Amino acid sequence: MAETPRLVSLSDLPSHLILKVLISGSLSAIDLVNIELTSKIFEYGSHSWDFKSLADHAASLLCSLHPVFMGLGLIHQKQLIERCNGNWKRVLRFLLSIVESSDMVETPKGKMQITTGPKVTMVINNSKVYSCGRSEYGGLAQGEDTNKCARLTPIVFPFSAKVIQVSVNDFNSAFVMQSGEVFTCGWDEFNMDEIYSPRLVDALKSIPCKQVAVGYYSIACLSREGHVYTFGGRNKHGELGHGDTMKRQVPTVVELLKNVGPVVQISAGPFYILAVTEDGSVYSFGDGSKLCLGHGDLQNKLEPHVIQAFKTNGVHILRVSAGYAHAAAIDSNGYVYTWGKGGSALGHGDKNDKPFPEILFHLKNHLAVQVCVTYMKTFVVVEGGSVYGIGGFIHGSLGFYGEGNHGLVVKPRVLESLKPHRVLQVTTGKFHTMVVTQQGRLLGFGDNSDSQLGHHSLDWLEPTETFFSPE
Repeated sequence: MAETPRLVSLSDLPSHLILKVLISGSLSAIDLVNIELTSKIFEYGSHSWDFKSLADHAASLLCSLHPVFMGLGLIHQKQLIERCNGNWKRVLRFLLSIVESSDMVETPKGKMQITTGPKVTMVINNSKVYSCGRSEYGGLAQGEDTNKCARLTPIVFPFSAKVIQVSVNDFNSAFVMQSGEVFTCGWDEFNMDEIYSPRLVDALKSIPCKQVAVGYYSIACLSREGHVYTFGGRNKHGELGHGDTMKRQVPTVVELLKNVGPVVQISAGPFYILAVTEDGSVYSFGDGSKLCLGHGDLQNKLEPHVIQAFKTNGVHILRVSAGYAHAAAIDSNGYVYTWGKGGSALGHGDKNDKPFPEILFHLKNHLAVQVCVTYMKTFVVVEGGSVYGIGGFIHGSLGFYGEGNHGLVVKPRVLESLKPHRVLQVTTGKFHTMVVTQQGRLLGFGDNSDSQLGHHSLDWLEPTETFFSPE
């Protein structure tokens, strides 16, 4: 008679095997916390005194393989671990949130990303792109007969495109495909014409890209290799970064950035560009008249210059956001820095100009995972999904709906209206703001005179859900 196989419980497995299972999937920090709560095995299964639990040990291994963590030096790695009180699950959550804030966010409705121009909102959902609002120059990407959409409407590409990133501004929109191809539409400064539907940038066909950043008359593309290519029809301030003020119709690599190491993220203001390199340095070039370049003067920079304030203080920057008259950054410890002529939007408790980056002391007790700036506004998403706003109340786009359309917030202040939600991503146009929540809900507030919130009502001071029908 065959012997009945003995049932083996999870507790019978050696801890190294359980650990291997935990790190073999794509578990998040929250997943590890939930697993840890299900059984004492995960809580006490580790035989190493260096970790609080087996789940914490798994989180440490996942962190060690994460590209952002790997890009930090030992000093900055140690600082981040200490900032998170030695909790590796918290470190992992920070790393994942930093990447999600400028990329796709995982929701029950699929992978999503949201971005805004002055009067336009665009949403990526499961590789499809939708737009609403108004653009007179084709930036809405809805064809020649449509310059306004009251609802989020699918954008039609020449083929079944899978879009991974989008950027939009006053005059143009740009899209990155999963293949690395780049499409653009909007105002063609060289031919003085509008392009109403996405068109392939042929010059980049052999250069796979992972990010685009659109300025007023310029577009920057970040290749998978970490090189920055720029093109555009003005370049009066040197925002293309080639050491001159010549227009460029064809994307051209920014040689200086190519020589300093791989670039990991870019952000475009109206007439300037910020670029973060793998070693945590920030380079800026273009219009210096609003102190957004961070060099302490009002001079234009025709080619990239490193922002010395960060290097001098040993700060490793992970992400930047370039606004109309001010800029912001997040470092490897989750601290926020702002600089420029943003007035009340800088968040230091006054309306003074800041010619150099200054740390936002009012948020030092919080671990920031995203910062987003634009015209007279700054938003910061912190660990746990709370959102802080700074700046002007204009059209209710700062989110303090109980206080009307006017007023200023000169220190970071939590948006009580968003507290019921865990926000994963925030984006703001000139007078409207949109967020994506953990549940995949789109909430918007502020000016809706051009249907940029995706519905018909004029102004919404309170966050209101925007509905659309994914294809």
